Amino acid sequence: MGGVITGFATISVIIAVGYAAGRFDVLGDNGRQVLTRLAFSIATPALLFTVMAEADLSVILSAPLVVTALSTFAAALLFVVVASVRRWGVGYSTMGALCASYVNAGNLGIPIAAYVLGDASLVAPVLLLQQLFIAPVALTIFDITTAEERPGVWRQLTSPFRNPVVVGSLLGLAVNVAGVPVPTVVMDPVALIGGMSVPAVLLAFGISLRGRALPGRGPDRWPVLLSVLIKVTVQPFLAWIIGAGLFGLSGETLFAVVVVAALPAAQNLFTYASRYDIGTTLARDSVLLSTILAAPALVVVTVLLR
Repeated sequence: MGGVITGFATISVIIAVGYAAGRFDVLGDNGRQVLTRLAFSIATPALLFTVMAEADLSVILSAPLVVTALSTFAAALLFVVVASVRRWGVGYSTMGALCASYVNAGNLGIPIAAYVLGDASLVAPVLLLQQLFIAPVALTIFDITTAEERPGVWRQLTSPFRNPVVVGSLLGLAVNVAGVPVPTVVMDPVALIGGMSVPAVLLAFGISLRGRALPGRGPDRWPVLLSVLIKVTVQPFLAWIIGAGLFGLSGETLFAVVVVAALPAAQNLFTYASRYDIGTTLARDSVLLSTILAAPALVVVTVLLR
């Protein structure tokens, strides 16, 4: 359990620093917006380039990836069905579906995989899935739904390639597939810039909490509670059912898949929400509540499957 505690403690401290910065107005009125833009346009693309350039692409055809994909899509679909009935809108429903299924595989998943599962590379399948498929699709939807005029077919098709987060991932993948070694003089600066991504996201998240009501209240209450319920309980349960029942996974492999599914919603969802001004409260509250509840959820998973 040391990895779980360490991972959550690290995130909590940085968020608390961000909250203090907002409370005492250290970064001024536009501090959160600047950090969000820095993370979205520069730091996160650099981070994803280094991650994808060094990822083990053999996991693409692995059973754990298929289980992760199926449980992720099922969790997202469950939210979308409810959102369609409630008519919450395409952009807002997309953000809610992400909050219900898009796991924090980077800044929380990696340390937990390293300390709890004993192998940080076990989060690689979900990282590949999210960065190569889910993120491009979701960001394209946001680009289209927030455009002042309905974009043409060509603009819709090329929208992912104008998004810095997607471009960073695709460039890293291209380098990986081609087997082209990136010179140290290039990779080191990119890695250094990428290192700003997680702190910037967490600090911006902390600043956003200043002066806010308790999460799970207000007009976004039910979408928030629905996304958190799906993320914390339904998605890991689906991963267990699909992994054990359909693919016959067991032991450490099944445990790893369920642990990854039980991770909370990723903090960069708040960055996306802020960038496109879609479901900001939904993203912030869902990330906060799922992060708080993920710790006991991971303890339960460990007790049941270990």
